[in-house]
Amino acid sequence: MRMTIGAAAVLGVAGLAMGQSCDPTQIFAPEVRYDAGRQTEAVAIGDLDGDGNTDLVVANLQSRGVGVFLSNGDGTFASEIAYGAGFQPYSVAVGDLDGDGDADLAVANGDSDDVSILLNNGDGSFASQVRYSVTDSARAVVIADLDGDGNADLGVSDRLGLVNVLFNNGDGTFASSVLYGAGDVSVSIATGDLDGDGDADLVVANLESNDVSVLLNNGDGTFADAVFYDVGNRPTSVAVGDLDGDGDADLVATNSFSGNVSVLLNAGDGTFEPDMLFEAGTRPSSVAVADLDGDGDADLAVVGAFVGDEARVLLNNGDGTFAPDVLYEVGDTPRSVAAGDLDGDGDVDLAVANSFSSDVSVLLNQCGNATGCPADLDGDGDLTLFDFLEFQNLFDAGDPVADFDGDGSLTLFDFLEFQNQFDAGCP
Repeated sequence: MRMTIGAAAVLGVAGLAMGQSCDPTQIFAPEVRYDAGRQTEAVAIGDLDGDGNTDLVVANLQSRGVGVFLSNGDGTFASEIAYGAGFQPYSVAVGDLDGDGDADLAVANGDSDDVSILLNNGDGSFASQVRYSVTDSARAVVIADLDGDGNADLGVSDRLGLVNVLFNNGDGTFASSVLYGAGDVSVSIATGDLDGDGDADLVVANLESNDVSVLLNNGDGTFADAVFYDVGNRPTSVAVGDLDGDGDADLVATNSFSGNVSVLLNAGDGTFEPDMLFEAGTRPSSVAVADLDGDGDADLAVVGAFVGDEARVLLNNGDGTFAPDVLYEVGDTPRSVAAGDLDGDGDVDLAVANSFSSDVSVLLNQCGNATGCPADLDGDGDLTLFDFLEFQNLFDAGDPVADFDGDGSLTLFDFLEFQNQFDAGCP
């Protein structure tokens, strides 16, 4: 049975030991906007030039390309540098595709039915795209090591309701796609270890069938048949994170026509409880999972074609339920949101791709970690073995909170950055 929680919901269980750490209406400073190409459809983050700062990349639907914004090191960004992609790029992902330690780009192109690979030259500039065919109207792409060989593979969802899996040849080139059924008009894809076996599984949002499909990894990069879970009306986006703090990877989907998000808690074995619904405004289209208020719980940032054009923040009550949304102004018709530390101060900021105003909004967090100490993951004010255990739990669950290097993927570099933060101590 589905539980619906609306605007009358009240704050419940406090997050970990700290509870909420700041005024929900004051978490983010007013947006700063950066001009991008025509019809900015998606945004992703990562350290693209290897300087330790988190940069931005956007997919510009009508410009047929991607735009790179290199960080100035303080949460501001240089002007966009444009690179060509395919026809109607809907989605962009960041990851090391050729194993050289640099962050490369993968772009899902809707009208050219392919995915563009742009390899990093080592300095945050990119080689010309190489395109790989997928099935009809690619809509979303994720990067993950799907077959456990140490190389980053691709998962691409499309409007036919298929998932294309493209295995890495080990050098940033890719084999022909292997297809799996996913649902009816699969517009979003995410990855994480959903069943706790150490493999990267896939989850897809299916626009027409009003569900999400879970494809569990058999351990070798092949996938079991999709298992379907009902969500709201016309889901547009899906994300993975530990929402109730039990160490398992949960799911959240935005439902565009019902104006809410579905939260599906993991039963502990890669199956999911019936969804709980939380109001999220008009036509939500994208969701990011991260600890936005620094209390140790995974919160939600949601954007979509809202009246007034806002990003909405839903703070976690500490148990996988969420407080009523709080609004922050962004650009015209926001389509995509990404969360990460954009100014290097240890807390989670937001980047939002605004389709109709063709720009990206940056919202810097002014709330901070609850203890002022990023490595204090259990929120007790001290750095102990328990913080290491909490990091391991977050990493194993695929939780974005464990993305300590801010590149949008969980790798050995996150362990190293966590160790650096731990060694730096607390103020």
